[in-house]
Amino acid sequence: MIIWINGAFGSGKTQTSFELHRRLPNSFVFDPENAGFYIRKNIPKEVSTGDFQDYTMWREMNYSMLKYINHVYNGTIIVPMTVVNPQYFSEIVGRLRNEGVTVHHFTLCASKDVLRRRLRTRGEGRNSWAARQIDRCIDGLSNEVFRHHLDTDNLAIGTVVETIGSMASITLQPDHRGKFRKIKDRFTTQIKQIRFFD
Repeated sequence: MIIWINGAFGSGKTQTSFELHRRLPNSFVFDPENAGFYIRKNIPKEVSTGDFQDYTMWREMNYSMLKYINHVYNGTIIVPMTVVNPQYFSEIVGRLRNEGVTVHHFTLCASKDVLRRRLRTRGEGRNSWAARQIDRCIDGLSNEVFRHHLDTDNLAIGTVVETIGSMASITLQPDHRGKFRKIKDRFTTQIKQIRFFD
């Protein structure tokens, strides 16, 4: 089974995915961006595109990887990834579903102000690449193909995780961590996601 966590940048995809991973035994977080970074580093600049999702090979690589892992891994695959193009979504998620793979999809929604505030907490201002994508993401993800939509403006991450668990009919382990342990875990997750480009 695959659980795909979609949403605009700053919506909480990564934090939600790793919180879900902590509470779901026998689960694995798969990052489709890694294929994009590989492609970006191995394509001549003269023929490169600004968004690695525009490469057919990016969609093909992630489809193939997810199909393979789902076949050999007896656990839940958690995928935090923003995809707002319905055609690209169809080429990965739609294709997997058509071949009998169970893919639960959730879009984490938030208002523009909340998204900007969350981005600021990770050091990204109004002119950052992620902030400039807010309108495009909100518009694209409103499409019904990207259901289920979860409004996260006033929801804690733990509540979002429990909502996803309930909607996907999966049993989550109780969360016995204290407040400071949760803060530490989320800070660690955020630090690990920082990308350094050369």
